[in-house]
Amino acid sequence: MGTHTVDVDKNNFDTIVIEGSKQAPVVVDFWAPWCAPCRALGPVLEKVADEYDGRFTLAKVNSDDNQEIAARYGVRGIPSVKAFIGGEVVDEFTGALPESGVRAFIERVVPSPSEELRDSAARVYAQTRDVQQALDLLSQAEKLDPKNEDARIDRVAILMDAGRHDEARKLIESLSPLARMDERVNALQARLDLAQGAAEAPSEAVLKERIARDENDLEARLQLAHQYVARQDYRSALDQLLEVVRRDRTYGKDVARKTMLKVFELLGNQGELVSEFRKKLATVMN
Repeated sequence: MGTHTVDVDKNNFDTIVIEGSKQAPVVVDFWAPWCAPCRALGPVLEKVADEYDGRFTLAKVNSDDNQEIAARYGVRGIPSVKAFIGGEVVDEFTGALPESGVRAFIERVVPSPSEELRDSAARVYAQTRDVQQALDLLSQAEKLDPKNEDARIDRVAILMDAGRHDEARKLIESLSPLARMDERVNALQARLDLAQGAAEAPSEAVLKERIARDENDLEARLQLAHQYVARQDYRSALDQLLEVVRRDRTYGKDVARKTMLKVFELLGNQGELVSEFRKKLATVMN
């Protein structure tokens, strides 16, 4: 049996598989001694587990001796292989696969070293808000896998949080055309554009004073909307933008409507607020 392979039964299944998979993936091999395909698959799984050197644990369950566990997870034929992450089954296959198929399965459920660094960066940033440490980890992830554009997108988000907008914009421009079509990138691009508008606008007090003097000061309303977005008061921002559309649909080459669409992108194009203002915008446009 391999170094990273362990026999599991009803006494230690919850500890090794359920709790263990909350720390690192656990791949469970349901097998039986009489099963010829099981005897062919087992050594392949053990070989791959040793090569991954602890990045996942291979847990072997004799289904004849542990029928309750097999029934709990719907095992109807063996070999049956199930991958657990966070205490839940995330992927599985039944029957003996060739080594190439086993490797493809493991690659789907076990993060690459680059992805592990990306996960570490996310944890560091969530727990400490340490911008530089998170960026350093993501840079390491990119060096290990230059094609890992998710790591680059993570860097954009952190740079945006840090107010380093020029760096964030250059990084977005370096993404592949396919990556730039990602919804997350669209939201970050919208956030970047709106942040630039807020940076260029006068103070909120000045803008409100201008609107109080002249309700048709549409530029002040547009700039005030950017200020509201910057402090994440999206309802107030959308109210101002809708008012610009209502007063002059063509103002600034349709800039208010286009800015509303950017706010929708920033909000993931879903949710009650987006739905509410899509309907209001449609009413005003008709």
